[in-house]
Amino acid sequence: MRFASFRHNGRDTYGVAQTDTRIVDLKASAGADAPDDLLAFIESGDSGLKLAAGMLDDPATAVTVDAGHIEWHPPVRRPGKICGIAMNNSASNERKISAPEHPAFFLKPASCLVAHLQPITIRSYYGSVHPEPELAVVIGKTARDVDADVAADCIFGYTIFDDITGNGMRSEDLFQYYALYPSDTDPDQLERREQHLSYAGRYKGTDCFGAMGPWLVTRDEIPDPDDLGVLCKVGGEIVAADSTRYYNYKVVEIVSFISQFQTLHAGDVISCGTAFKASAGRKSIHHANLQVVDGPVEVTIDGLGTLKNPVVRMQAEIGNWRLT
Repeated sequence: MRFASFRHNGRDTYGVAQTDTRIVDLKASAGADAPDDLLAFIESGDSGLKLAAGMLDDPATAVTVDAGHIEWHPPVRRPGKICGIAMNNSASNERKISAPEHPAFFLKPASCLVAHLQPITIRSYYGSVHPEPELAVVIGKTARDVDADVAADCIFGYTIFDDITGNGMRSEDLFQYYALYPSDTDPDQLERREQHLSYAGRYKGTDCFGAMGPWLVTRDEIPDPDDLGVLCKVGGEIVAADSTRYYNYKVVEIVSFISQFQTLHAGDVISCGTAFKASAGRKSIHHANLQVVDGPVEVTIDGLGTLKNPVVRMQAEIGNWRLT
């Protein structure tokens, strides 16, 4: 099944796709029997899925809307957390000077989310900004210390995520410094070790830096998430033609690894890494600086549809954040 969150006739609601163009409005159809939103629907587990399946099996009782006449929301509007997997495409391996032997992840706030057909607004003081097309997992139930061989049971479904990234802000927030560690030879002494890092708060978490949707597709509809074609276009030009088969870590490995450190809850989102291989002779996503390249940005993933967002550029200076 394919689910969506949306606004229709002044109401925020959610539904399940009946066809490519018709959506069953589950709140309008089921009334008080329907959970409040898609996050609550996911939390309801099998009872929610049975409700949706019943509406599809008995269309006479279903209230449907035209998908062309809704305002899309991100499928999960306020996930508890959004985890992004860093440098997970094997195409980036040759650029690594050193790297961990496990998935490295960062967090993005729910406030970064924008929905299908909503604009990605780029302020001029952000500096260089580019899209990163990714497969995203939506968690279906609480998961902690889950082994990889059973991690799929914790997945509700999959959606498309565009992990907008501000390279300009990443370079501005770069620290080159000496970290202090106890000496290997004398634990009572501290030694300095040179390190380089950039925190992801701005360059990954700024407003509009997380386009997601349009659909949330249940796990059973995607038999092999580790072999899905990914296509990204910017302004109609292909900038990435890739596949999730080139991820360094499989989806269940990513879910399992994160669960060893952070409890995953229903509705949490894991964006699995950038698919950025360019077609031969074409530009890559790293050429698609949204400060100068016009949208829309379109991300298509096999079985999940197409996420499309216009790009709006805003000339602006950063506000008076310092006291005078």
